[in-house]
Amino acid sequence: MDRLNGPPRLMIVSDLDFTMVDHEDPQNLSLIRFNALWEAYYRHDSLLVYSTGRSPTIYRQLRNEKPLLTPDITIMSVGTEIAYGESMLPDYGWEQCFKLNWDRDVVTQETSKFPQLVPQLDVKIIYSNGTALDVLPKGAGKGQALAYLLKKFKANGRIPLNSLVCGDSGNDAELFTIPEVYGVMVSNAQEELLQWHAENAKNNPNIIHSTERCASGIIQAIGKFSLGPNVSPRDIRDFRKCRVNIFSPGHEVVKFYLFYERWRRAEVEKSDQLMENLKSSFYSLGTFVHPSGTEQPMNKCIDMMESLYGDKQGKQYCVWLDRVSTAQIGSDAWLVKFDKWESTGENRLCCLTTVLLTTKQVEEGFTWMHIHQTWLDGLEAKDQTVWLL
Repeated sequence: MDRLNGPPRLMIVSDLDFTMVDHEDPQNLSLIRFNALWEAYYRHDSLLVYSTGRSPTIYRQLRNEKPLLTPDITIMSVGTEIAYGESMLPDYGWEQCFKLNWDRDVVTQETSKFPQLVPQLDVKIIYSNGTALDVLPKGAGKGQALAYLLKKFKANGRIPLNSLVCGDSGNDAELFTIPEVYGVMVSNAQEELLQWHAENAKNNPNIIHSTERCASGIIQAIGKFSLGPNVSPRDIRDFRKCRVNIFSPGHEVVKFYLFYERWRRAEVEKSDQLMENLKSSFYSLGTFVHPSGTEQPMNKCIDMMESLYGDKQGKQYCVWLDRVSTAQIGSDAWLVKFDKWESTGENRLCCLTTVLLTTKQVEEGFTWMHIHQTWLDGLEAKDQTVWLL
């Protein structure tokens, strides 16, 4: 939260399984659409919050399996744990807040008698996904955790300008009860959530049932409620013909690495003109520092990229950026930092990337002056030559 200088423009609070993440989509197409949208247009001034029933352990497991972005805040274990940032710093104040009148040993003893359980403790029981039954302290839950965060934001003068909650099952229902938030039930929402909506919120115009699955439904809701840009860079097949002119360092790096992925998958035309246009965006004397530590001219990297056209065609190859941050360091200079990920099948590589950009003098756009990359621990390539940019 401290990375923002003022109130977030948008806060998205999303469940993970079958909301942000579509487990029936092996290529994660809707998720990487959202990733590109968020990093290009929202990361710099908005907050991403995951609200999941998963414990910290199985949440980390999911992050190792899927191309999930790093959230600003993670609400876990059906709203009983809150953590901040990449380091997942726990919010102990929240634990103290909901643990009043809560005795875990007593609850364990009583729930062992299920299905004859008669709730006489200060608890709530949440049924979701047709199979899951959660017994929580009455003061906990996804809704209460979000209300707690909003109260903290308000105390610090940083209440989000708009908030969008997103879910698919019964344990997400509480999110939609928070006043003054927009809400989307993704198209694949469970019957218990749709029934809750019909009984409790059918007349609320700020809650919709999307016509698209999972993360694509979230993007649809952003457009429906006019919360900001809702066309993912991945939805733009040819940026040269795109009428929307976005002058943003974050958008620039997302756009380049999307082109890089498409080039290697042979999803764009192979033309000399295209490569000449690309080369014109890179400083002729610029330097690229490979994560192995070796240095080479950037124009040599572009020449190597040209020779790799289609080398990933037909493979499950994907490139995405995470944690894009920008800083203007001069009247015409920007420093952009991000994690650059590549996956081929189940093999995942990642490096911390720093790019120096300057604005072009003649036309609106950027020139890439310098690129520096370092491997993230445990995510380096065994064969360093497989990593190009």
